[in-house]
Amino acid sequence: MTKTHKRITKTLIKMNMKSENMQTKPQENDWDRDLLLDPAWEKQQRKTFTAWCNSHLRKAGTQIENIEEDFRDGLKLMLLLEVISGERLPKPERGKMRVHKINNVNKALDFIASKGVKLVSIGAEEIVDGNAKMTLGMIWTIILRFAIQDISVEETSAKEGLLLWCQRKTAPYKNVNVQNFHISWKDGLAFNALIHRHRPELIDYDKLRKDDPVTNLNNAFEVAERYLDIPKMLDAEDIVGTLRPDEKAIMTYVSCFYHAFSGAQKAETAANRICKVLAVNQENEHLMEDYEKLASDLLEWIRRTIPWLENRAPEKTMTEMQQKLEDFRDYRRVHKPPKVQEKCQLEINFNTLQTKLRLSNRPAFMPSEGRMVSDINGAWHKLEGAEKGYEEWLLNEIRRLERLDHLAEKFRQKAAIHESWTDGKEAMLTQKDYETATLSEIKALLKKHEAFESDLAAHQDRVEQIAAIAQELNELDYYDSPSVNARCQKICEQWDALGSLTQSRRESLERTEKQLESIDELYLEYAKRAAPFNNWMEGAMEDLQDMFIVHNIEEIQGLITAHDQFKSTLPEANKERESIQAIQAEVHKIAQYNGIKLAGNNPYTTITPQSIDKKWEKQLVPQRDQALQEELARQQSNDHLRRQFANQANMIGPWIQNKMEEIGRISIEMNGTLEDQLTHLRQYEQSIIEYKPNIDQLEGDHQLIQEALIFDNKYTAYTMEHLRVGWEQLLTTIARTINEIENQILTRDAKGISQEQLHEYRTSFNHFDKVRNSFACLTEFKACLISLGYDGDAEFARIMGIVDPNNSGAVTFQAFIDFMSRETTDTDTADQVIASFKILAGDKNYITAEELRRELPPDQAEYCIARMAPYTGPDAVPGALDYMSFSTALYGESDL
Repeated sequence: MTKTHKRITKTLIKMNMKSENMQTKPQENDWDRDLLLDPAWEKQQRKTFTAWCNSHLRKAGTQIENIEEDFRDGLKLMLLLEVISGERLPKPERGKMRVHKINNVNKALDFIASKGVKLVSIGAEEIVDGNAKMTLGMIWTIILRFAIQDISVEETSAKEGLLLWCQRKTAPYKNVNVQNFHISWKDGLAFNALIHRHRPELIDYDKLRKDDPVTNLNNAFEVAERYLDIPKMLDAEDIVGTLRPDEKAIMTYVSCFYHAFSGAQKAETAANRICKVLAVNQENEHLMEDYEKLASDLLEWIRRTIPWLENRAPEKTMTEMQQKLEDFRDYRRVHKPPKVQEKCQLEINFNTLQTKLRLSNRPAFMPSEGRMVSDINGAWHKLEGAEKGYEEWLLNEIRRLERLDHLAEKFRQKAAIHESWTDGKEAMLTQKDYETATLSEIKALLKKHEAFESDLAAHQDRVEQIAAIAQELNELDYYDSPSVNARCQKICEQWDALGSLTQSRRESLERTEKQLESIDELYLEYAKRAAPFNNWMEGAMEDLQDMFIVHNIEEIQGLITAHDQFKSTLPEANKERESIQAIQAEVHKIAQYNGIKLAGNNPYTTITPQSIDKKWEKQLVPQRDQALQEELARQQSNDHLRRQFANQANMIGPWIQNKMEEIGRISIEMNGTLEDQLTHLRQYEQSIIEYKPNIDQLEGDHQLIQEALIFDNKYTAYTMEHLRVGWEQLLTTIARTINEIENQILTRDAKGISQEQLHEYRTSFNHFDKVRNSFACLTEFKACLISLGYDGDAEFARIMGIVDPNNSGAVTFQAFIDFMSRETTDTDTADQVIASFKILAGDKNYITAEELRRELPPDQAEYCIARMAPYTGPDAVPGALDYMSFSTALYGESDL
């Protein structure tokens, strides 16, 4: 045994000898003054009890030689009680008279009685008179109270507890079967087994023979005296030579082994507890550092990403905006998913760390400012808000640019048509041809001008349309608005000029109209019919060349229907064309018939039959047919894309919802062991992960829809955003559910006990629980604790405060198992760690680096030395370390 262990053992023995005033049920001794002791038993008791008394009296620097003689004056008896109890008795009387001796013995007996021990038939006179039986009975009562049962004098429970402890410790050894405290110990193997179980280096058990009991007994007695500081209380020859060794002598000697090994076990337990505390603390520090780094990296990524998503600077062209949309898709497909996983893992790590801290009685982890899970969730919420706004802005901006491109092209087309029509009109309106014209020519010019005014009025709508389109382009912030505005301004100014010139020419023609009367009615009729027909053809041509934009099949089918209706009017229009051409043919026929030489074209109109035929023969209708059919095919393709996406989405959406419901059901209806549940959930998670290709395929379909500029889908209520969020929630939920099971396993393993330990605790509880529901008698519970290796008044008081805090007088199995699980697992408290350091420090208020290096593994010893502050108390020595401050750092002030 090391010096430290010896010192700890002595300290624990001293602590165990301190008495606590606890109410117990009195018990009568199992010996009767009227029965004579067996001579062999009396000899064994004399030797054993004398050695036991001397093992304590030598601490006071004295001893006894004859047990019934040396206690007669009461002085050494009072001294013995002071040593083993740690309390002061009344001052003894130093006189030599019989009355003085009786008074001293009575003081000793009164002290024993004050500890709840009922002394049956033992009086001071018998002790003073040297009555051997009474003296041995009194010493046995003292041994039973202070060494075996402590505050209880009910021998039965204490005896059973000590016997059960011996049975458990010797169970693995061959030829050992402890059933009592007499013949079970005669061959000496049980004594050797007890020593070997705790100090295997002291005894070679395999060399012992059952047929050599004297050698076995002497070996055990010598080893115990030399290495365990247990005095030799028995003689091997007496035990072997007695048919039934004295039970009290054996119990007294065995109780010394119990106290010796329980003290060493406490020192080892203290060192193990400190090692476990330090290991837990080191692991928790590492987990905290990992959390801080992961949180910082994730927040930094969010900080960098949000400004990019909040940038709403529009591009001028559709191509540039399409590139922005493609960059956003890359962000969604490539950059964001790993961060979603990191965020989920961060929450899992945080929950696991807090669970570990709670299970090890550590203060909850408080991340540095700005790195709480709520901070990360807040930043993530802001990121998703920016993300949603950015996507909506992108799609709206693309729609705006598409509309702008369409309007700009429509503006250029109408402007070009109008500019083509106005070409030369100012020159025509400013000529002076009417000054030299004949009456017929004047009338013709006037009619021609009327036709022009009609044509001018017909073009008013186009000018208004051009202005309206230019205004809309300005309102939509078209990037080339300056050139559009300049061109529109020029057209409007030209239009105003044409109006003024037209009015001026009309006034000039009307002034000369009175002089010009003849008009060729045939030409006039042609002009009147040709002008509206020509306008109709120009309008039709413009409509046939007009650009269109549609978003679904219904809209293109509407345009096709309108076009078919237009084509149905062509036969009537052709009849009108033939009729107009017939008028011109009639003019030529009459002129030819009358020999009239026509001076030129119809003076009332510039519309010639050739121009009518040329416009009529243009292949605009087939071109329009082709354009509409191409758009129909495109819309049919878009509709196919919609159906393709909807078919997948309508399967995936319910699938995700079903999986979410199943996970919720699994988390409520957990069956089997936690490991079975964890295995099932991980298999379930794998099945979800294997579904990922369906999500990827849907993402591809969604990309095709966006590239086709499809913004609605009547075949499904699911959007890609909704399904994407549902998928991320599904992955997060199954991961969190798995983490909850892992934390439950962690809690069970941290607070639970093994099957073997549970069996041992249940066996002990049932053995002493006579009513089979709870301990109603505290003495039974103490006997149960003795069987498990606990002893001492202070220890019992501590345990009772835990298992029966309300002083109900009953201890349930649940309270018992909770206490034992806490005692045998890694759970620790600040008080336990301080008590463990105090044991390693030899009951000092400080500990030295040398002691730490001697008692702890090297890495954990250095860990403590580096973190312990110097001890500055009044009893400080050079190099002293303050383990109290170290415990404060581990648990926080509130736990101390």
